[in-house]
Amino acid sequence: MALGFGIIGCGMISQFHARAIGDIRGAKLVACYDTVPAAADRLAESTGCKAYHNLDDMLADPDVHVVTIGTPSGAHMEPAVAAAKAGKHVIVEKPLEITLRRCDQIIKACQDAGVVLSTIFPSRFHDSAVELKRAVEQGRFGRLTLGDAIVKWWRTQQYYDSGAWRGTWELDGGGALMNQAIHSVDLLLWLMGPVAEVQARTALLAHQRIAVEDVAVAVLRFANGALGVIEASTAVYPGYLKRIEIHGDQGSAVMEEEDIVKWDFARKLKRDEQILAQMSQRKSTGGGAADPKAIGHHGHARQFQDVLNAIRKNTRPLIDGHEGRRSVEVILAIYKSAETGRAVSLPLAGDPPLKARKQGKS
Repeated sequence: MALGFGIIGCGMISQFHARAIGDIRGAKLVACYDTVPAAADRLAESTGCKAYHNLDDMLADPDVHVVTIGTPSGAHMEPAVAAAKAGKHVIVEKPLEITLRRCDQIIKACQDAGVVLSTIFPSRFHDSAVELKRAVEQGRFGRLTLGDAIVKWWRTQQYYDSGAWRGTWELDGGGALMNQAIHSVDLLLWLMGPVAEVQARTALLAHQRIAVEDVAVAVLRFANGALGVIEASTAVYPGYLKRIEIHGDQGSAVMEEEDIVKWDFARKLKRDEQILAQMSQRKSTGGGAADPKAIGHHGHARQFQDVLNAIRKNTRPLIDGHEGRRSVEVILAIYKSAETGRAVSLPLAGDPPLKARKQGKS
């Protein structure tokens, strides 16, 4: 039996969700909902699903088994909790939410309802990322020493002006880190392991009429002793492909978007030349470096398939709610460090009392 999907939030990302669902065997897009009825109507007209103008009505539809949530980041919790209580499996676009408390409420609601929860991080499903993870697990890097995530992107002022929620603490939850670079933060944690401490600086340098950062730099100390750097920006013209760099005393690898551009190990394997040849020509899009629409949907499709497998086998998906929470926690720690000028240890004891939030900006 095909599992029916319902999309909550019919903005730009809903198009990618719809295409991904269409690519999966055993899945069908049957419904959509948005607080703006016209947005739901447009998506329904282009996909052939049923538009709902009331969320409770969509969640009462017995043909909807799974919902994907693509509302603004700070408005993920309410529909996710409602969907879980209605017995629907839940897939939430990154970030899971913008505070740890709201992340935890989503996780608890899904646990209490016995439904599958997954946070969307499609980059983990790219073949190149899988090869990097395999090399880490095989110990090919030796002692991990450095792990870097570099996201030097460009967003126009018009991008931020296009939606009242963009660039706000209340609904965006942050800027270049929370909205754009969080994919790379997730990948870095997946490959290098948990972070023990961060020290950071953030700034708003190239944009107006937003409350959040468009440049951020953080120095990390991982729990395994390795060090690292996160650079995130939407203020770098014309925008460059994101990079993940993993280094150890026995090897190094660099991934640029979906390309592996460096693959150097002290102990060579027969597959190494093949990996570098196959994984160095995988760019299919601009990766969102300058255009948020210039991304592919193949990573979403693979992740949605992983969720369907988890539902059918009663197992955990690769990226569940706890996995989705990790990157939010690191980013909140970076914001706290940038605000206080001090190093911040993890795990955090609840949500940091940021000045911006105290002043009513979040």
